[in-house]
Amino acid sequence: MQIDPENRAVQGLSSFLEFVALNILFLLCCVPIVTIGAATSALLEVTRRYADEEGGRPVRDFLPALARNFLPATGLSLILLGASVALAFSGVFWLSAPEPLLTGLAALAFAASAYAVAAFIHAMGLVAAYRAPFRQTLKNAVLLPAAEPLRTLALIVIPVTVVCLVIVFPPTIFLVATIGFSVGAYGCAFLFRSIYRRRSGAAA
Repeated sequence: MQIDPENRAVQGLSSFLEFVALNILFLLCCVPIVTIGAATSALLEVTRRYADEEGGRPVRDFLPALARNFLPATGLSLILLGASVALAFSGVFWLSAPEPLLTGLAALAFAASAYAVAAFIHAMGLVAAYRAPFRQTLKNAVLLPAAEPLRTLALIVIPVTVVCLVIVFPPTIFLVATIGFSVGAYGCAFLFRSIYRRRSGAAA
């Protein structure tokens, strides 16, 4: 008995296993914490290529993308995620005080923290898609959430949904550990493609 590699069922199973392996590889590369940015940009890069049908194998291409994106992605993640954590900490601190003014400042701090997370996601997408100077990438990442609020909201909803599923229904952690992040990044690839097409059209 011979198995036809062109069979749709075989191709579907192969793609599924590819995404499972990619998801596990991504999670392993996030373990050192400091590599979260580089791992995220690499995941977005290989899933974007897959979504664009440029060929290549996501698992095979992941580590080269990780090495290629390591410096810019790590620097951007330290700046943006560091700012997000600092703002969130400030919000918690101000929220503990009963004064209305400090409560208002806490709300602003939490909003700014969420904005920094959105900028981080855009920064990783930009590193995955373009080779641009560090400062230009940082500037674009900070401006894009304001320029594309609806698509940015969708980009945030995807990872937030994954986390909420695990918190609300813990058994879904198995699903998240196998395909949650790789499939989520694949969905983000279409959003990024739409954003960059719109921005390129606006610039022209």
